[in-house]
Amino acid sequence: MKKQVFKILAKINKLILPSFTKKELDISKATKIQLAIIGWRAFVTLNSLD
Repeated sequence: MKKQVFKILAKINKLILPSFTKKELDISKATKIQLAIIGWRAFVTLNSLD
């Protein structure tokens, strides 16, 4: 059940949230909001793969 929720969240993230790797964002110059989005996407991705 938990894994299914995170898989759905991962699909929503892919549609809604921006991809910073495509924009070639430098992590050292990222704002707090951009870092939070990166962290959230990583968290959801890791939990959907478990």
